[in-house]
Amino acid sequence: VQLQASGGGLVQPGGSLRLSCAASGLPFSSVAMGWFRQAPGKEREFVAAVSWSGRRTSYADSVKGRFSISRDNAKNTVYLQMISLKPEDTAVYYCAADYSTAVVLHTHDYRYWGQGTLVTVSS
Repeated sequence: VQLQASGGGLVQPGGSLRLSCAASGLPFSSVAMGWFRQAPGKEREFVAAVSWSGRRTSYADSVKGRFSISRDNAKNTVYLQMISLKPEDTAVYYCAADYSTAVVLHTHDYRYWGQGTLVTVSS
């Protein structure tokens, strides 16, 4: 199983980015997907999750209204659209996958992890 996250970079406060996570080696349309992030010196935290069908989503309070998770099962890819970015959004962002029909919220419930992509929000 491989999860390849991409799309990170340097962006100014108030800017936007779209992260992508391409999955291979697993039946993508049968797995729940999530995004997590880890800032320097902090624990990895939940950002957003989407069910296998894409119909159910969940977000951390800190990103509600600014981030949007979606998936394209035909492309084996999950996305995280981020707008109105803040300096406190700076972190390495990881995508994760697990065999579940529900939305999966917790780090320890995910079986597979990508390598992470760095998002830096700074002027």
